[in-house]
Amino acid sequence: MSDDKPVQNQWLTELNEQQRQAVTHGDGPLLVIAGAGTGKTKTLACRVAHLIANGTPAERILLLTFTRRAAAEMIGRARHITNRPDAASVWGGTFHAMANRILRIYHSAVGLPDDFTIMDQSDGADLMNVLRTDMGLGKGDRRFPRKETLVKIYSRTIAAQEGLRDVVKRFYPWCADDTDGIAELFEAFVDRKRKHGLLDYDDLLLFWNVLCDVSPAADAVADRFDHVLVDEYQDTNALQSAILRHLRRRNKNLCVVGDDAQSIYSFRAATVRNILDFPEQYENTKVVKLEQNYRSRKPILKASNAVMAEARERYTKELWSNLEGEQKPLLIHCVDEQGQCNEVCSRILKHLEEGIPLMKQAVLFRTGHHSDMLEVELAKRNIPFHKFGGLKFIESSHIKDVLALLRVLENPRDEISWFRILLMLNGIGSATARRIVDALLVDADDSAQTTDDENAEGARFNLALKRLAEAPPQVPAGARETFDKLRDLLLTCSGFGGSESDEASTDTPPISQQIELIREFYEPLLERRFDNAAMRTRDLEQLEHIATGYRSRRSFISDLTLDPPVSTSDLAGPPFLEEDYLILSTIHSAKGCEWDAVHILHCADGMIPSDMAVGDDEGIEEERRLLYVAMTRAKDHLYAYFPLRYYHRPNSSSDAHSYAQLSRFISKDVLPTFEQHTIETPQVRDDPAAIKASVESVDNYLKTLWRN
Repeated sequence: MSDDKPVQNQWLTELNEQQRQAVTHGDGPLLVIAGAGTGKTKTLACRVAHLIANGTPAERILLLTFTRRAAAEMIGRARHITNRPDAASVWGGTFHAMANRILRIYHSAVGLPDDFTIMDQSDGADLMNVLRTDMGLGKGDRRFPRKETLVKIYSRTIAAQEGLRDVVKRFYPWCADDTDGIAELFEAFVDRKRKHGLLDYDDLLLFWNVLCDVSPAADAVADRFDHVLVDEYQDTNALQSAILRHLRRRNKNLCVVGDDAQSIYSFRAATVRNILDFPEQYENTKVVKLEQNYRSRKPILKASNAVMAEARERYTKELWSNLEGEQKPLLIHCVDEQGQCNEVCSRILKHLEEGIPLMKQAVLFRTGHHSDMLEVELAKRNIPFHKFGGLKFIESSHIKDVLALLRVLENPRDEISWFRILLMLNGIGSATARRIVDALLVDADDSAQTTDDENAEGARFNLALKRLAEAPPQVPAGARETFDKLRDLLLTCSGFGGSESDEASTDTPPISQQIELIREFYEPLLERRFDNAAMRTRDLEQLEHIATGYRSRRSFISDLTLDPPVSTSDLAGPPFLEEDYLILSTIHSAKGCEWDAVHILHCADGMIPSDMAVGDDEGIEEERRLLYVAMTRAKDHLYAYFPLRYYHRPNSSSDAHSYAQLSRFISKDVLPTFEQHTIETPQVRDDPAAIKASVESVDNYLKTLWRN
């Protein structure tokens, strides 16, 4: 111990007072409320080092994190601080990884075979789908939840420790009439897994909880660790909280670190109640608040604090910093979404010229499709980017479906797109789709070779169109109606007057109108294929709006595709400036990151907070925390954008746009912490003399033409 003490004292002096309190806490429960940018990773790593330096064997410390990399980083720091190789013996990793490790040791205590295997989420969904088919649950006259939805319901029910009916009623109300069938399916799902020695991610936690609670090995498991430490505790679910309570039933040495203001994962069944109720669950809890921020400048923290000050329930804390700054965060009012895109790009390029690399700048948004229009604008300006959180716009299934229809119109030989289109139709499976594609495209190239180059495309398309119009006998009766609508759609969008026409007419609709027609055809399929049809419909409306800036279908497809889905950054083109690229990210994916400059899109009600999350007070409060997380990612520059007008058309009789309201989280008390800028669309000056000069200029030019 004497050899370690000088090292220990040296690193303790590098901590601030609150960090030092957390690190040197003795036995008993400890709750560390670590605000954004306050050095929680350093604090947790130092606590591990302190425990080892003061005699706790490393193998009797359990460190639970939400990524393997986070655990490895903390253990590596502890090893460096203590200069003791045995620090590597700390049990560190995610909840699921540690559950697997412990269950391998105590498998017999919970009736598991020693050779059980683990399924990932995709494997689980596939198994669920097999059982769904075997039980005939998708063959009736009404829709039954698809495998992706079923897996989400199953996982939330276990993680939240709530009854199936309660989960379905609250989160999946459109599935309420199918609850009995879902319950039967879940029973079969569990039986099949048990029979084959399979565990999914939820099973790992479920069996770990039972192992710590009622199994014959419960005491042995509880006594295995002297100290348990948990990172990002605000993102744990009810089942994980139960595991910790059972794991610490004989020893209360539990340290949890988190920030209630950054609890933003309720869609994964995480609950902010775990961290808010921790002192009630564990008597004599010591609470330490880390409030000194090492990331952001004072004006940014002032605005962030103001947003969270209006939270309904929270641990009161006030982030502060020694980093001075004169510039307040900017709240930028834009006329519409295109104005927002223009302003974001302009400010990004301005910072680039000032010496801030693209990689130190980020654009954050509530959900993946909110960056659709910006991605196109970035591509036009040759600004490379990488997008994190969700699929890129053109990689989403519903967008790829629409693009398949456009590609068939542009290139009738694209059998992959034909195949995708046909599989969208109810009643057509893979074998039937293959027969139809072969019938439509047979001899298409040969017929084209009999014409000159100018008419080759029309000949190829017309042949396929004639065969499509004939409704080949391979089309099942149940698909005939939709199949006929598909035929009519392609006739209209191609500009062909009918199956007897050999040439395209001059009445080909503009690309935006073609997408509108495709959307009208596709929306009934969308509602059948996806649970979140309303959100995906907005994507299609956005696609239609983007298309208004294009004169041809070909250029539109080229700009949006660029060889997907092989690359995730094809739309932006290859990175330049020594592989520099801008970061686009959902707020959820941005958590834990920081950038010199942060741009937050769509600070309007319905966007932040999302209109899908305002059904109750809990949902609204989580949306507030999302904005707080986004704001606290910024180090030097913070921009919040508010487009006044949004373009959409709910139905044919509605206005093409609506006016938005500023996010309710930027209230009258929060507004003074921002500096407001308004970006207006340039207006033509009403100058009679200038107008007269313009007219005379045209007249003089025409006279010159007449005389030459």
